[in-house]
Amino acid sequence: MTAFVTCPRIVLPPHKVTTGEILDDIRAHHSDHARLAVILRAVTGCGVDTRYFTRPLSEVAHPRGAQQRIEEAFGDAAEMAVQAARQALEASGVRAAEVDCVITSHTTSWAVPNLDVHLIGALGLRPTVSRIPLATLACAGGVHALVRAADYLRARPGSRVLVTVAEVLSAIYHRTDTTIESMIYRALFGDSAGAVLVTDEPLGSGLAVEDGVEILLPDSLDRYWGRLDHEGLHFDSTKKAARAAVDTLPLLQEWMGPWQPDWAVVHPGGPRIITDMAAGIGLVPQAAWHSVDSLREVGNLGGVAVLDVLARTPTDPPVNGSEGLAVAVGPGFTLSGVRGHWHS
Repeated sequence: MTAFVTCPRIVLPPHKVTTGEILDDIRAHHSDHARLAVILRAVTGCGVDTRYFTRPLSEVAHPRGAQQRIEEAFGDAAEMAVQAARQALEASGVRAAEVDCVITSHTTSWAVPNLDVHLIGALGLRPTVSRIPLATLACAGGVHALVRAADYLRARPGSRVLVTVAEVLSAIYHRTDTTIESMIYRALFGDSAGAVLVTDEPLGSGLAVEDGVEILLPDSLDRYWGRLDHEGLHFDSTKKAARAAVDTLPLLQEWMGPWQPDWAVVHPGGPRIITDMAAGIGLVPQAAWHSVDSLREVGNLGGVAVLDVLARTPTDPPVNGSEGLAVAVGPGFTLSGVRGHWHS
């Protein structure tokens, strides 16, 4: 069975922040850092020119305690998620009451109930709609949600699945974090939400999913992880993280077998992730130019990132029927992927 994905609707928040502004903030508050020069070079080379925050940089960077950060981040994420979901429904011509399942991914703030419950009320979905809430997936969330959506359609043909992902990654901006990795994350991430409809009948041009994969790199808990303290959420990593995407490639290639994609939607987690993943699936780096543009213009959007790349793909679409792959990586270290073809 083929699962057809509508063109994603992406919502960006109002506050555009340049890398120059982040560099200025680092210089102003870490002028005595022993490795300041290295940090400035690393931030400059992260591949991001601009990103969008739900709040001004001065407010994002100001310490205000875990409770306030968490409440603000979830409120901002939920607001963007509702906007993206409404746009996806309107663009596809599907009424809220016709949605059979809602799948959400949201990592950057703790909330019970989570995003799925908030969307049901805000959008007017049926009280009996199926819910698949995903949390802690972070950057892998968007593709992982597409895997789950395709699984749901295989089990319940004729269903309409709403996938909505929202992340407020600016919540991890802490001036008290002084490692080089934390400085890079300040500049790498941006806030956003994205939504698609997934159905077994096409509602427009886009990715048609035929198969999916979930990979957990063995013994990889020391690559990327989240940490909560009195200030809120932090992302930490070790030097092993730099090779983590490459380390997953043998498992991805085993799943792919002799199949070779004509095009790919690669998670824009950073310049090296883009080039390593493109090469690992047999494509030249230039094939991932939508990913490069997404990273440069809006930063790494976490679970929304691949949806943003997929939203850019129709500007120079693959040939109708050509085979493609969408892949994202996340903390753990994990990889989620879907393969299929382009439907025009």
